[in-house]
Amino acid sequence: MKKTLISLLIAGALIAGLTRNVEAQQRRRGGTTTLTVGANPTPHGELLELVKDDLAKEGIELKIVIYTDYVQPNTALLSRDLDANYFQHIPYLQSNPEWPQKLSFLWGVHVEPYGFYSAKYKKLSELPRGATIALNNDPANQGRALLLLEVNGLIKLKPGAGLNATVRDITSNPKDFKFRELEAAQLPRSLQDVDLAGINGNYAIEAKLNPRDALALEGAKSLYVNGLVVRKGEEKDPRIAALKKVLQSKKIRDYIAGKWPNGSVVAGF
Repeated sequence: MKKTLISLLIAGALIAGLTRNVEAQQRRRGGTTTLTVGANPTPHGELLELVKDDLAKEGIELKIVIYTDYVQPNTALLSRDLDANYFQHIPYLQSNPEWPQKLSFLWGVHVEPYGFYSAKYKKLSELPRGATIALNNDPANQGRALLLLEVNGLIKLKPGAGLNATVRDITSNPKDFKFRELEAAQLPRSLQDVDLAGINGNYAIEAKLNPRDALALEGAKSLYVNGLVVRKGEEKDPRIAALKKVLQSKKIRDYIAGKWPNGSVVAGF
């Protein structure tokens, strides 16, 4: 009886040890073979769909959660509903003091050149005095829009305003333009109501706007490359390394060049 009891105790200890070892291995792998990534629908979600099968070959099931705004993906990542997200650039990540303290931008995938479009005019020089210009109400993209207007000679900004510029930093506005601040998703719908609208690349794509028709457009070397973001401390997750390999690939580069030959999306790697 005593030997049997001892044997059972030893067996139990071995099983417990094996269980802890398996659990430790799972934690090192991220706790699961599923990788959940939040993304905006276009082009982020579309590009992620392209690499699902590639990741499956590595034993990783990619789950894509689509968001149509710019706030929920970071909120969901912080609350651990996501393992990563792919929808933003570094200036946007830095626009909220909490985010860069808890989240890390790892690497870029693509650029969606920001542009100014108009349903009424063909050239910026045609804009009348007092014209209404719609642009983003989020700090990161508002600075992006204002810098593009400054580069094109429509306004001047306070020295040093840089990427964080807001309409309050405008020091020269010769034509007395009026600025209407809207959420990014609303900007394409504002085209009929304003003289000029600044529109993020992904929303321009959804609205079927052609960058070649933009009155002002960022270049391919924009600082606003979109890429993958994870929680701090999880940068070396092997699932993320596998995702990088398939997203920063010739397959994706060729797909971007073929799908968006007009330059509405360009590879950023």
